[in-house]
Amino acid sequence: MLAILMLLAVACTETGEQATNPSPNIIIVFTDDLGYGDLSCFGNPIIQTTHLDQMASEGQKWTQFYVADPVCTPSRAGLLTGRYPIRSGMTSASRAVLFPNSAGGLPQSEITIAEMLKANGYATGMVGKWHLGHLPEHLPTTQGFDYYYGIPYSNDMDFVQGSPRYYDEAIKDPDYLAESAYFNVPLIENTTEIERPAEQLTITKRYTEKAVAYIEQHKEEPFFLYLAHNQPHIPLFADEAFLNKSKKGLYGDVIQEIDWSVGQIIQALKDNALEDNTLVVFTSDNGPWLVFQTHGGSAGPLRSGKGTNFEGGQRVPTIFWGPGIVKQGLVNELGTTMDLLPTIAALTGAEVPRDRKMDGYDLSPILKDPAQISPRDTFYYWNQARMHAIRIGPWKLHVHQRAPVFYWNQVPLEKPELYHIETDISEKYDLAEQYPEKVAELLAAIAAHEEEVAEDALPDNLEAKIELE
Repeated sequence: MLAILMLLAVACTETGEQATNPSPNIIIVFTDDLGYGDLSCFGNPIIQTTHLDQMASEGQKWTQFYVADPVCTPSRAGLLTGRYPIRSGMTSASRAVLFPNSAGGLPQSEITIAEMLKANGYATGMVGKWHLGHLPEHLPTTQGFDYYYGIPYSNDMDFVQGSPRYYDEAIKDPDYLAESAYFNVPLIENTTEIERPAEQLTITKRYTEKAVAYIEQHKEEPFFLYLAHNQPHIPLFADEAFLNKSKKGLYGDVIQEIDWSVGQIIQALKDNALEDNTLVVFTSDNGPWLVFQTHGGSAGPLRSGKGTNFEGGQRVPTIFWGPGIVKQGLVNELGTTMDLLPTIAALTGAEVPRDRKMDGYDLSPILKDPAQISPRDTFYYWNQARMHAIRIGPWKLHVHQRAPVFYWNQVPLEKPELYHIETDISEKYDLAEQYPEKVAELLAAIAAHEEEVAEDALPDNLEAKIELE
């Protein structure tokens, strides 16, 4: 019997199969407003992202990976719940995201990745931007996280009246550096406000230090760490050690500090011999905020950016890394942040919620073999509680458009626009007239999805406001 077991072990080694711990550590690094073309491994010729490039080389670079919505709050809801944000009431026709005067937050009835893993014996920590409710009853510690350290919403909120208007300064100077005092945002640890205004020049550095400390503190047990950087959302801030280091100006400095941050996390895993049993996912909450010109990023070959349902708004740079979990390769299959919850469940043995409609798919077979086909072939582009577009296979149909951020109006198209995304990545050539049968097919799919969601969606949870002093 012993000889047979030894032969089986040798056979597995020879075929390249790796036995993984049933409780691998999970780290998600989520940036804010990072564009598809902002990393050198995704084609940026100026910004140097050596650590992320190495991650992509050693792991998997996903070229067709999407977020659930093109703005902050609903995108984060989609990632953590594995559901389109319309189902959790975290998208609204009246408000795109939560603000400091918002009364709502992610409903307690939703089950997050943190809650799922905590039930499976994991330590759960979050560092960074939450943006799913800043009141005590909505903070991360109420949604499965044992520990929280961060700014609870966007770093441009709580603007101090009379301060220089960031937009006016940014479009004049690619190196314009605001003062933290212009934005009276709080820094919270667990449920206690520890600093206000948060000193944002050092925020990426401090987030990184907290993330590394969390790894050190929980290296003897399975852990989930969700690191959600406030950057490169404006106002742009970077530590002194990174200022004036990039030829791309302040925006490049910010990205290169985030790259450094990722390098620190990978090094901490290696220092503690955790790299073979940890999955690290790096991605962004939506595309670049283009209206800020040099203070916004690049969508590369993709059309438009943040706030829109063109590819530049929702297709984001994504890397999966984990030497003992992820097999090296380039992945051109469809994937979304909503797929992370069921993928993590499959890797950890956790239980996916069965009492609600889930929108994610298990991508773990592709992580183990990049030649596998994705179970996802359809993606619905939601925006402010309305369906704007659909993709099935290589075909994408637009039925609504939204103007770039600053202009929140949604415009129904006079007639649908059809694009073949794989041969026309920039969405330049409308093929609706040439393929009316494809238009009809996709319109029918939109109608069916809208009908199904209408029976399942929770009430709008972004509209309610509180009076501020």
